[in-house]
Amino acid sequence: MPMTRRDLMISTLAIGAMQAFPSMSQAQARRFVANCLTGAWEVAFRDNVVPAFRRDNNDAEVALEPMVSIEQLAKIAASKANPPPPLDVAILDNGPSLAAIAQDLVTPYPVAQSKYYGDILPEAKSPMGVAAFFQIIGIAYNTDRIKTPPTSWDDLWKPEYKGRVGVTNLNSSMGTGFMVALARKHGGSEANIDEAFKRLSDLKPNIGAVAANPSQAAALFQQGQIDIAPAIFNEIMLLKARDVPVDFVVPKEWAVGYNSTMHIVKNSPYAELAFKFIEASLSPEVQTKMMQAPYLVVPTNSKVEMTGEIARLFGNVEQLRDRLKFLDWTTINQNRSAWIERFNREVKL
Repeated sequence: MPMTRRDLMISTLAIGAMQAFPSMSQAQARRFVANCLTGAWEVAFRDNVVPAFRRDNNDAEVALEPMVSIEQLAKIAASKANPPPPLDVAILDNGPSLAAIAQDLVTPYPVAQSKYYGDILPEAKSPMGVAAFFQIIGIAYNTDRIKTPPTSWDDLWKPEYKGRVGVTNLNSSMGTGFMVALARKHGGSEANIDEAFKRLSDLKPNIGAVAANPSQAAALFQQGQIDIAPAIFNEIMLLKARDVPVDFVVPKEWAVGYNSTMHIVKNSPYAELAFKFIEASLSPEVQTKMMQAPYLVVPTNSKVEMTGEIARLFGNVEQLRDRLKFLDWTTINQNRSAWIERFNREVKL
């Protein structure tokens, strides 16, 4: 295929950069790339984290790459034998984060250099990475079609919701988190979710759609395919801000909480910028902005005072922690592949 004028220009710029800076490898000629999760997360990061990062780092360029955790993990792992990796900052849910650490794909977070790490809630940090926000799984519902808000996870099984319930595939942390929490509610555990599969079998008459990921689960409401479903808080609240008739409730039992940990990817040519990008995400200033409508991202920095919708639903920081059930993802990872296969086999519409 002949080289286009655009291809020639890009090649010339890259070669010129390497000639001007002999220490710069071909890999470093690419832009700094930071991951963000898809859907509402991309909007929140593009509007808040990127401007703060650029302001504090001489307008440094950053390519924001929306991608789910499993896809990130696969891409980084594939590049291990031939660095550099395609991402410099990865945001990985609990399960994929543990897998990335086990596969030596990420570097320890430089805690000693961090301005904000000490203020982050214990549930959101580890020596290998740190979470800038909590993901919270509760119940979303269509406010036009459901006039009495649900109060319990058990409400999903009500006969009046036949064909109107949404569930999410176990490839997503949200889908897996819901199933494990459901198992625990009925006597199971992270090591055995047979009880959840039994309950899911009973739910099948009510299931109207199976989403591939949390963003798609939220979109199903907008498309009118479902009326009630387990969902991620800020995905639903972003739809609500756009006048989609949806709302979110914390079930009386508990909501499921999990982290999306930010990591510096091993062999990144931009490790210093990666650290600074994560630091921008952890700052009280940025987390306070992301907590406001329409983003409604649940903060992890203890110095951020919860206000607005987040305060209404979750109270203060201590009340939030009391209302969340965090899961043992180390145990979950040992069984997750088999669960995904079973879910795909048994949950067919």
